Parts: sequence; C-alpha cells; structure tokens
Amino acid sequence: MENRVILTLTVLLLAAVWLLPLVNFAPNRLVSGRGIGLAELLSGARLLLLLPALGLLAPTRSRYVVVLLLAEGLLCGLLWLAGEGARELAAQGGRLVRTSFGSGFWLMAALCLLTASEAVGRLTANSCLRALANGQLWLTLALLLARGRLDELSLMKEYANRAQVFHQAFAEHLTLLFGTLGPALLIGIPLGLLCHRSARWRPSLFAALNIIQTLPAIALFGLLIALVLYALLPLALPVMLSGVRVIAVQTVGMGMVAALIGAGWFGALMFQGLLSSALELVLLGVIPAVAQALVVDTLFKVMISMLQKVRL
Repeated sequence: MENRVILTLTVLLLAAVWLLPLVNFAPNRLVSGRGIGLAELLSGARLLLLLPALGLLAPTRSRYVVVLLLAEGLLCGLLWLAGEGARELAAQGGRLVRTSFGSGFWLMAALCLLTASEAVGRLTANSCLRALANGQLWLTLALLLARGRLDELSLMKEYANRAQVFHQAFAEHLTLLFGTLGPALLIGIPLGLLCHRSARWRPSLFAALNIIQTLPAIALFGLLIALVLYALLPLALPVMLSGVRVIAVQTVGMGMVAALIGAGWFGALMFQGLLSSALELVLLGVIPAVAQALVVDTLFKVMISMLQKVRL
C-alpha cells in the first residue's frame, strides 16, 4: 500500500478487533459487567463484516474511493453488530440488562473515521466536497437510529429516559452559541477596527484583554472569552471568520462547564453521569456537544474556503 498512514491505521484496527471488547454487558446499571469481543459476536454470515478490514490491507494504488467505502462499510458493520448484540443480550437477560459500547468499538470507530478522513483528504482539497464526503459517513448511523436497531444499547436507553431533558439541553446549547456570537461580533468588530486604525489604542486594549484572559474561565463564562479572542483579529474577512470559528467551537465546549455555575445544557447531563458513575449518561452529554462543535467547525471551514476563492 502506497499510503503508510492508512496501512498503520488498518493494522491498529485489526489489532483492536481481536484484543479489545466490542461491547460491555452488565446484568443491570449498577454492575460493571464484562467485555464481549468481536469474535464472540461473529458467526455465520456475520463473518463477512471482516471483509472491509481485510480489504484495507490490499494494495489500492491510490484508489482512495475504495478505501473510503471500505472504512465506511466497516464502521457501519461495527455499529450494526453492536446493536444486534445488544438486542440479543437484552432478549436473554430482560429489561434491566445494560449493553454499552466497549473500548474496542470506540477505538475501531475512531480508526475507521481517521482512515476515511485520510482518504477524503487524498481525493480532494475542496472544503465543500470534503464536508459532504465526511458528512455522508453518518448517514448509516442516522438510518440505524431511525429504524431502532440501536435502541437496546444503554446509551439509547439513557436517551429514552431523558429525551425531554436532552432536547431542552440541545436547544439551550444552540441559544448559548448564537447568544455569545452576537454580542461578541457587535463589540469585537469595533475593537478590531480601532486597533487596526489607531496604533495608540493597541497597548491599552491588549493590556486589558490580557488581564481578562488570566482570570478563571468560569468567572468569565461565554461572552468575555469570545470577545477577547475576536478582538485580537485583523480585518481580512476570511481571517475574521477564522476567529469566529474559534469562538463558536470554544463556546460549545465552554458550555459544558456551565453546569458548575447553575446552568443546565449538556454539561448538566455530563456531571450527573460523573456523580452517579454512569458512563452512558456522561456520553449522552458529551457526544452531542462534540458533534455540535464539529458541525459548526465544518460550516465555518466551508464558508472561509468559499470566501477565499471569491477573493482570488
């Protein structure tokens, strides 16, 4: 294989297949349970799920479309197999059993995504096409969720138990994002203009902003941190959008610690899970926040790329 990155990722992926558990099974939520490897769940036609992983080892001669499809197929197969395993274990053990993604699944899923990302990067440098190619990787997950094939996983059970709280946290997180960006733009742009046009104001403004940055993040939650980052930017529109992108992604992440000052959002779910030692509840708060940050980051990358092409 010409691409050593993909070869290395594939070798690590195959090692994870045999050495780490795909799912963890517990008779109830209070017990840690045991890991179940991929080999234990594979039988009969399910063995075909290994073909994409083996196909990644074959020489591709830079046919990165094939690599992308193989990585996507393996990821889909892992998701489906985890869901099916959870359904079978639930049928045997009753409603109290908990089947969660194991360390092997998380590692294999990450390696599949990295392999797919490497293939997409080799196929095109266009930000829009990259976003579309990476975005379609999640269509199978959406389909499996819509068809209820993952409902018996403990993560989905936690979601079902807290669906209303989850939806409210999602809306609040979006409100936080746009509510922070608006004031930051209104105040940050004039400050940026002032610093650009009048050199005598720069020392005072930067000194004030540096002092603000040294204060605890929780004390300056949201607006001021976004304002600090944005006020340091020059006037070129793509660069300004890069700053807004940093602000937006950081705001989504900072929203997770809002629970420490009495706010809700996804951070509340995360800290509830930490306090009750419920990993799935932690993930229920963390995963959508990470997904939200990735979506925001991708949208800004596409806009910046389009603006740079227009300017050229």
